[in-house]
Amino acid sequence: MRHRRRVPQLGKPADQRRALLRSLTTELIRNGRITTTQTRAKAVRCEVERMITLAKAGTLSARRRAIGYIYDKQLVHALFDQAPERYGDRNGGYTRIVRTVSRRGDNASMAIIELT
Repeated sequence: MRHRRRVPQLGKPADQRRALLRSLTTELIRNGRITTTQTRAKAVRCEVERMITLAKAGTLSARRRAIGYIYDKQLVHALFDQAPERYGDRNGGYTRIVRTVSRRGDNASMAIIELT
């Protein structure tokens, strides 16, 4: 049973799941929009919002935590430069998930997750 477990397991072991979420977070911050399954989009939403909140804080410890999570160091510096003016007046809700058509091969529900 998975009672009161927040993180969806995505059918992967913990290390692969962590690597998947890190790569999806990195690509979403780099491109601004990615297409993935709906479950993965909901799982990556928390991680992206956490990284943007760290970028809004702008402290050295927040920058080090973000560099430890996001794969691209230059991307972290760009995020920390742009996030305060882009998201400074918001307290959350930095992403939007839009459902799209199901995937043709296995009928998985797909979604587009984008930064607002």
